[in-house]
Amino acid sequence: MSDKKIAIVEDEAIVAMDISNTLVSAGYDVVFIVDSGEDAISKLDPIIPDLILIDVELKGRLNGIATVCEIRKKYNIPVIFLTGYEDEKILAELSEVSNSDYIIKPFQELTLLETIKRLIHASE
Repeated sequence: MSDKKIAIVEDEAIVAMDISNTLVSAGYDVVFIVDSGEDAISKLDPIIPDLILIDVELKGRLNGIATVCEIRKKYNIPVIFLTGYEDEKILAELSEVSNSDYIIKPFQELTLLETIKRLIHASE
């Protein structure tokens, strides 16, 4: 079993719960699930996850990219962006964020788990 902590920032509750179930089944510890960037930022003290899964489009004033920019001012937590968009401009913007990757929705559980494993091990 893994002792790795993962945070989920996803504004679609059903998607967030599905991801959480997948992660828990794979042995990860889901430390929080929130639906906005502001909530994610506020949860980071004292909980520092080993990885953040974050949707590009969120509730609140911050989208996923802006949220990660704020988080990175204090923490260099690996991030996997989740996006339903295959827009080249957005994908190029996501590719510019260091210590991150992205997955296009809908995605396979195996793709998610392999991407998590790769990013977590790369940051160790």
